[in-house]
Amino acid sequence: MNNLLRAFAMPTVAVVLLGGCMGQQLSTGETPRVNLIETGEVKVVPITPELVANSTAGMQAQQVPAELASYRPESYRIQPGDTLLVTVWDHPELTAPAGSQQQAVSNGRQVQPDGSFFFPYAGKINVTGMTIEKVRSTLASKLGRYLNDPQVDLNVVGYGSRVSMQGAFTNTAPQEITPVPLTLSQAVGRAGINAEQADISGLVLVRDGKSYRLDQDALNRNGTIAPDIYLKPGDQVYLPFNDRKEVYVVGEVTKPQAINFKTTDMTLTQALGRAGGLDPTTSNASAVYVIRGMQGMERAPGTVYHLNAKSPVAFVLADRFLLQPGDVVFVGQAGITRWNRFVSQLLPFSGVLRNAVSAGNNVGL
Repeated sequence: MNNLLRAFAMPTVAVVLLGGCMGQQLSTGETPRVNLIETGEVKVVPITPELVANSTAGMQAQQVPAELASYRPESYRIQPGDTLLVTVWDHPELTAPAGSQQQAVSNGRQVQPDGSFFFPYAGKINVTGMTIEKVRSTLASKLGRYLNDPQVDLNVVGYGSRVSMQGAFTNTAPQEITPVPLTLSQAVGRAGINAEQADISGLVLVRDGKSYRLDQDALNRNGTIAPDIYLKPGDQVYLPFNDRKEVYVVGEVTKPQAINFKTTDMTLTQALGRAGGLDPTTSNASAVYVIRGMQGMERAPGTVYHLNAKSPVAFVLADRFLLQPGDVVFVGQAGITRWNRFVSQLLPFSGVLRNAVSAGNNVGL
């Protein structure tokens, strides 16, 4: 319902903008209230093969930044918040102080925020940044002061290193960084994308205070697959919602509406198709317009792109003309439609006129 309200709020502005350029299509001989074309606030550009060729030629293929593509995680290193389970063979009093029937995490010990880890007879050790093997050998060395040739094993049974998932995911719970490297595609797959609300072209990875925009739609087009991006502790992944990324299709189409972007781009053909196409009885195929830049006209002139859909090449041009968020697609009325609507507006008054004439005749009698 909100989308429909937004869609129907646009035609009034669209008609004012098009007043100067649609005079012949909308109302022959009618003087527009504001001629924004003569004032220079709006410029009209025909959609031609040259226009779409130039616009697509400037588009660059999406690439993963080199610093992300080249990153490879090292061997897992202990972090604050990790829970370590130490097994000392033949010494269950050290291995399972909570009892052998308890879960492994209950017998584990957590690395403190300052990076320290305590184990009986070994004392307090700063283990942050150590590999699992380095912690194991350090414990074995310290326990060797009290035990004869201690056999020590070490496992991480809880992880403090996480990646945060935010935005249009179905599950935004943080994901753990474990000894098995985690890639961006795996994290996104586990979180699940909200297919109705997500803008997959706007995914952002924040690492070490720097934001990287990773257009997942563009990176996985034309048979190509984006390279793996390995995540590291502290990374933040944000998938934006598409509620602010809309185009509006209004005028003589079957279903005027606001249409959300879910991908990198949308063509004029796709937008008109989602709106049910041009109304076959009321539309003027030569009056298809794309209005762009309305909200920023105080800073720069707006632009109205015109497509004559009666042209044989119109379908090719429409399929290659890329829309931008905030664009308004406006389809004008056929000439006979304006006359029919004018007559239909007069019909309710015809009965009143007939009654008035009949009453006057009766009075005369």
